[in-house]
Amino acid sequence: MTARARARYVAGLAAVAAAALALSFVVPPGDRRGLRAALGLALLVQGPLGWWLVRAIGTARFLRVWAAGIAARVAVVGLTALVLVRAVGLPPEATLFSLVGLLVALLGVEAVAVLPGRSGPEVR
Repeated sequence: MTARARARYVAGLAAVAAAALALSFVVPPGDRRGLRAALGLALLVQGPLGWWLVRAIGTARFLRVWAAGIAARVAVVGLTALVLVRAVGLPPEATLFSLVGLLVALLGVEAVAVLPGRSGPEVR
């Protein structure tokens, strides 16, 4: 991964986090806690997974990394819905919609990080 791709990835994570945090101040008070919890979870999960995927671009392990990342994201949404929302008393709709939206936005950050060019060898 090039230094530019790393910088774009970190800048993208920061931009999405800042936008979500700013949004958390204007949503209804009952939903703020869910949005902020979703932001924390999304950054905790997507940050390392996205970094791993961006580093795997152009390598033979790319598909395995991508599949593991998707499985981890689905598992986080499922565990949040079935366990965390009830255990912590978070608002379900605000938490789950925010979590899914943030994970999708952060997936877009991965794409933008490598958009101008790929680093690494071409895999055929």
